[in-house]
Amino acid sequence: MKKIFLLLTVLIGVAATAQTTDTKKKDWSKVDLSNRSKDHFMIQYGIDKWTNRPDSVRTGNGLSRHFNLYFMLDKPFKSNPKMSLGFGAGIGSSNIFFNNVNVDIKSTAARLPFTIADSMNHFNKFKVTNIYLEVPVELRYYSNPANPNASWKFAIGAKIGTLLKSFTKGKDLVNKQGQSLYGKNYIQKESSKRFFNGTPIALTGRVGYGIVSLHGSYQVTSVLREGFGADMNRFTVGFTISGL
Repeated sequence: MKKIFLLLTVLIGVAATAQTTDTKKKDWSKVDLSNRSKDHFMIQYGIDKWTNRPDSVRTGNGLSRHFNLYFMLDKPFKSNPKMSLGFGAGIGSSNIFFNNVNVDIKSTAARLPFTIADSMNHFNKFKVTNIYLEVPVELRYYSNPANPNASWKFAIGAKIGTLLKSFTKGKDLVNKQGQSLYGKNYIQKESSKRFFNGTPIALTGRVGYGIVSLHGSYQVTSVLREGFGADMNRFTVGFTISGL
C-alpha cells in the first residue's frame, strides 16, 4: 500500500513539473473557472481487507467491501488552478466477511474473540460492519482545470472518522456438517462498538480520468482499540465516481 501512495506522490510531482513548464506557454492563473462546480458528491465502492491478521481472523467467505458517500467542496489555488484543495464530510462503511469464524462483539472478555467454528455451529454467511462519519481532505491535480470531466486527475490526502455503529450479521446457522438448523433465511444481528477503534485515520489516494477514478486507502490506526485485539490495519481499493 505504501508503494501505491509513493507512486501517486511521484505522479503528482511529475504533473506539477509538467505544469511548471506549461505555465511558460499559458498563464493558468487567468483560466476561466466560472463554469466549474465548487461542490460535488463523491461516491466510492470497492474491496476491504484487514492486514496483519492472526490465523484466527479468517476472512474470505464473501466479498469484503466498502461504500462511501461524501459531500465535497473544491477550492482551486488562485496562482495555479491545476491544483486544488478538496474537503468535505460524509458516511463511510466497511463490511468484512468471515469464513466459518464466530466474532463475538457482545463478549465481556478483554480481547475480541475470533473463534474458528469448523467443528461447531456457525453461520454460513457472517460479516462485521462498521459505519463511520468521515472527514476527507485531498490535494488534487487536474490536467484540464477548466473542464474536469475531460481531465486526468490525481489526488493524495487523508481522512479522519468517528465510529457511529458496529454490528455483526449472521445468516443461516448450520452445524459442523453444514446442515441448516433454522432455515436459510434465519438472521442474527448483534451490535456493540466496545472493541473497535472509535477514531480511525487513513491515508488516501486517487487517479483517474473524467468522473471515474481508482482509489485506495490505508488506515494507519488499528481497526481494534489498543489492547482489545490484534494490531490490524484496514486496506481498501475501489472505484470513485465524482464530478471533481
